[in-house]
Amino acid sequence: MYQDKKEQLKKLQLEMTKRLESLKKDLSRGYSSDSEEQALERENDEVAEDLRGETEQELIQINEALSRIEKGEYGICKSCGNTINPKRLEVLPYSTLCINCAEAVA
Repeated sequence: MYQDKKEQLKKLQLEMTKRLESLKKDLSRGYSSDSEEQALERENDEVAEDLRGETEQELIQINEALSRIEKGEYGICKSCGNTINPKRLEVLPYSTLCINCAEAVA
């Protein structure tokens, strides 16, 4: 039923996995011996750490959405049990809440 969403989520999963690998690689490199350059590198590392955390969270949500598809629970609001608007799922394919419940949480 949600084969197109499954494919979309699989593509996102691959994209996020590649991004995560790239961020981990960037974060594992050494620092320059120049102190000014080190300061910039450390600032960049803070940004990369934030991006890594966000990417990890998005990957978790994608994996959970794929699991919901397999269980036949995809597209159903976890809060109220109503159907999530397909337009919302188009924009945020790993959404777990309908727009009303999402707005209530925000």
